[in-house]
This record gives sequence, C-alpha cells and structure tokens, in this order.
Amino acid sequence: MKSGYQVCCLAALAACTSLVYGQNYPTRTVRILVGFSAGGGTDIAARGAAQKMTELLGQSVIVENRPGSGGMIATETVAKSAPDGYTLLMAAPADTVQPALRAKMPYDFERDLTPISLVVTAPFALVVHPSVPARNVKELIELARAKPGQLNYASSGIGSSSHMSNEMFNSMAKVNIVHVPFKGTSESIIAVAGGTIDMVFSSFPPVLPLAEAKKVKVLAVSTLKRSALRPDVPTINESGLPGYERYGWYGVMAPSAVPKDIIGRLNAAVVKAVATPELRESLSSQGLEPFSNTPEQFAAFLRRELAQNGAIIRATNAKIN
Repeated sequence: MKSGYQVCCLAALAACTSLVYGQNYPTRTVRILVGFSAGGGTDIAARGAAQKMTELLGQSVIVENRPGSGGMIATETVAKSAPDGYTLLMAAPADTVQPALRAKMPYDFERDLTPISLVVTAPFALVVHPSVPARNVKELIELARAKPGQLNYASSGIGSSSHMSNEMFNSMAKVNIVHVPFKGTSESIIAVAGGTIDMVFSSFPPVLPLAEAKKVKVLAVSTLKRSALRPDVPTINESGLPGYERYGWYGVMAPSAVPKDIIGRLNAAVVKAVATPELRESLSSQGLEPFSNTPEQFAAFLRRELAQNGAIIRATNAKIN
C-alpha cells in the first residue's frame, strides 16, 4: 500500500507531466473533423480557423470531412478518439439536435466531448415566395392563423436548422405551417424560389442573389441582432414575434478527457484566430459572424441549445429511430 507521501508525490508528478505536455503541445499535425461535405458553413468555418491556428500553434492544423448521419460520423470519431488534443471536432447545430431526435446514440454528446470555443454564429433569413401576401412577420403570422395548415415551409431534413427554426416559429406564433423536407439546403431554397413552397429559414449567402432577382422576399432575420449583410432587414423579435431567437453556429470541441492545459492552449489559439482581420473579413463576407468565447461560456451555450432543441423535438414528436 502506498503511503500518503507517495500518493502526493505521484499526484504532483502527474500534474507536472500534464503541464509539460501541454506546454510542448502540439508536436505534430492536429486534425479538425467536419461532419458535412466540403463547401458548407461548417467546412468554411473549420478551414478558416485551421489556417490561422496553423500559424499560431506552429504545427499543421488540417480539416477532414467525414459526412454522414447528420454529422454523427465525425462526432462519434472525435468522441472516441485519444484524448490528446490532436483530433478535434467542428461542432454544428445538428450536434445538439441528435440527442433528442434519436432513441439511441453511439456516444453521449455532453459526457464524451468538451467545448473549446465558438468560432462563428450566423443568422438565418426568414424567406418567402413573392406571392405570399405578407410584408413582415406580423402579417405572416396573421396569414398563417387565418389559413391554418394551408401554408408550407421547406427544410433540408428532419432535425436540420431550417426544420428546427420553423418549428420554433410555429410554436411561439401558435400557427400551423406545414413541414415539407428536402434532401438539402439548395433544393429547399429552389422550391421556395420556384413557388412550390411558401417559405424557408436559410443562411444568407444562397438567398441574397435570389432576393436581388426578386425571386424571394427576405422578411426577417432569426437572431436578436440584425445581420451585417442586410442591416435593413429587421429581426423576427422586433417585427412581430417578441422573444424569437435562433442561431446558426460552429465551434471547436475535443474529447472530454483532453488535459485542461491543452484545452486552454487550443482556446487561446481559436480566440486569436477569430480576432484576426483576415479571418473576420473572410467569414463575414460569407454571412458568418466571427465569435469566440471561453470553454465555460461555450458549454453554457451548448446546454441552452440542447434544452431548446429537446423542447422543440418533444413538441413535434419528430424521431429518426
């Protein structure tokens, strides 16, 4: 049996070893896994952050796309990887939907992963076809209440940001706008532009050209703050549905057992990366708003997202398995 002195010495040695390891980290390539295909918002945020983190950490930070199962393939890989700080995840809103949407999960999102920092937040545009006789959110709600079950909305699938945003709108506005899922974001927006679907919640970049061509109308943005891309467009909160707030977001996470000093080093790198003018300009031009925070603040943000998404899923009875 070890004496108290020996136990204390071993604990001190372990702490020193962790500190030295963290100070030396990284000594090889760091991977950021993305659960979606190249070119999407998650991928854009990951590649922008990886480029700047490479400069700041002095080692290559690369992005690997592992699309499939609503992002779960990449998330599971990171959750079950070695807790050494060399395999990270660019988490996305879908990660906080899956636990409520699926009866069985191959990992526990809160237990098996630890937050490092947000990288961006992003507003969604509430978009309608020009034939919809509503000039603002207040009029849209009045129209939906007058025609229950007659208006429809597009999404990129069950559990997607567009689905969750509209179901939250339905619940708060006490309306019944019918869900029509599509295979992807582009298909859902095209359906609205073509007039077969009445409305959709979408990120701004694919919507702006259609709005300029007058194929769609942008009624409002989902966040409490107006978008820098279209500051003339009011928020949903201020134009007819007080309290509505919904964000797109992407943030860096690691396996839960990664030492705290390495988490701190990674957090510092992400915060500095997001603060660089080059990355801020690049992200902002694509409708993404640069935003970083502490691991504790990111954890609180994720808890709110999980609670909000769980409530929406329970209200709609949506399930995948």
